[in-house]
Amino acid sequence: MAKIVECVPNFSEGRDKAVIQQITDAIESVAGVVLKDVDPGADMNRVVVTFFGPPEAAAEAAFRGIKRASELLDMSRHHGTHPRMGATDVCPFVPVNEVSVEECVELSRTLGRRVGEELAIPVYLYEYAATRPERRNLANIRRGEYEGLAEKLKDPEWAPDFGPAAFNARSGATVIGAREFLIAYNIDLNSRNKDHATDIAFMLREKGRSVRRGNVRPFYYMGTLLKHEKGRFFCGSCEAEFPAPGALFGHIREAHGYDGRKLYRLNDADPDRLVGESVKQPGLFSHCKAIGWEVPQFGRVQISINLTNYRVTPTHAVLEKARELAGERGLVVTGSEIVGLVPLQAMVETGRFYLARQGRCTGIPLEDVVETAVQSLGLRDVAPFDVREKVIGYPEPAEGALITKRTDAFVHEVSRDSPAPGGGSVAALAGALGAALASMVANLTVGKPGYEGAFAAMNETAEAAQAAKDDLLAAVDEDTRAFNAYMEALRLPKNTPEEKTARKAAMQAGLKRAVAVPLETARTCLKALALAKRAAEEGNRNSVSDAGVGAQMAFAGLKGGILNVLINLGGIDDAPFVAEMKRECARLEGEAAALLEETTATVLGRLERR
Repeated sequence: MAKIVECVPNFSEGRDKAVIQQITDAIESVAGVVLKDVDPGADMNRVVVTFFGPPEAAAEAAFRGIKRASELLDMSRHHGTHPRMGATDVCPFVPVNEVSVEECVELSRTLGRRVGEELAIPVYLYEYAATRPERRNLANIRRGEYEGLAEKLKDPEWAPDFGPAAFNARSGATVIGAREFLIAYNIDLNSRNKDHATDIAFMLREKGRSVRRGNVRPFYYMGTLLKHEKGRFFCGSCEAEFPAPGALFGHIREAHGYDGRKLYRLNDADPDRLVGESVKQPGLFSHCKAIGWEVPQFGRVQISINLTNYRVTPTHAVLEKARELAGERGLVVTGSEIVGLVPLQAMVETGRFYLARQGRCTGIPLEDVVETAVQSLGLRDVAPFDVREKVIGYPEPAEGALITKRTDAFVHEVSRDSPAPGGGSVAALAGALGAALASMVANLTVGKPGYEGAFAAMNETAEAAQAAKDDLLAAVDEDTRAFNAYMEALRLPKNTPEEKTARKAAMQAGLKRAVAVPLETARTCLKALALAKRAAEEGNRNSVSDAGVGAQMAFAGLKGGILNVLINLGGIDDAPFVAEMKRECARLEGEAAALLEETTATVLGRLERR
């Protein structure tokens, strides 16, 4: 999976479509960036823009958007209902695929420094990028808004993290940071009663609910509220009561392991003034906000949920608990809905969760894993769910990619008189087929009688083989692109000494790339060969010949990759580089030959014992 970052800048213009278009045009001018959503609000006079891309491209696009907004928007003339302090009010980076929060923090700092220095806009860092605890919360930074910014900047405690501590009347200030991806997730119930959804929502959400006593089954909201009294302070998680709040909070931490004071503050209650306040009980999931509402167009109610960190609280965990709680109340969860977009990794984890629960192998093609997630969550219950539209980071081959051709068309293309696709692409395809066979044997082993002891090893093998297969499929086209880059260097002009020098440098760089791709193919084929060996040793004996074929294909891919490395080394002037590449090729071939011999012996031995 490629590295993908989401960026969601909020600009202080929600009425003038032409102005908004100029800002989004600046964002889209960066190669690799995909504009996903533009959501303007006239009353708020604010537009929320959502785009995705590789980290560096996303940061560049954000800067261009902020720069264009600073040129087009004048905050001294801005009016709207939404809190704001700048032309670009807030700009968070969100990790989506193969990117950590820490990387997004670094992106936000780099962007903040650039905005401060090049545009002279005061910049504050928030959320995970915050430099002080009080700056983590966006509302704290924005308090006083644009109108109070001039005075705020005079206070040393509110000096910006980047940029001048001086009032920029036109652009105001900008808040930049990093946060986790928010999944807007709704669970559907077979009821039209909003209270039914709310009853479950309060059990799920982090801030929990007010404790009730008496008639709490099947619906908790039917009970009588329990409130703290002078000299009687009740625990929301058991029947204990205490004469003072301090004793209560000590008990909660020791007996139940959570921070009672924090819980009451989450519910907007003063933990030091509890008399008359309803007793609170924590919810089941952190990073989970939930309410109940009715949706007339669907003819039912939903539990409306925001998951603010799906890595800690994933959709499937909340759904399974909701199904359990609904069953206790005589209700049925009919399905669920993802509003907006969802990261690929979230869907993969959910798909693997349900596959494992079914006792199935999780090492299956990505599209099958994601479809398992879609079906298991019931995401087509109330609305269509197009994986390619809704899932961020879902891999799509480039238009015209070799791997999208029919098998016969690919073979015909190889046979023509053009030098690419050639041996490098064929080697990668051979290795991909070898990895695929290793995965197939592992899948035919998991869950089969007599192979219970091999479940973990074969499931791991299948997952690793799927990853190797996908990498090698990508290398089919990457090898051709690398060769084409070298051919482009050959076509460069060579009329002057300067042109000749530039052409030679480009040719050398092109040759090194043409070496790097098949070398990586050979390394990945070695992984596939090792996985085929493992499948031959522990996999289903009825498919052991397939493991043997997989090993042969992986070895052929490795050998083909090495041959493509060696032919390109001949034109490279860097002697130490050439020597190192030859040593690496010899090492790979030696290890592969030993693995192939061992695998073949294993296959033949198991065939004889059948």
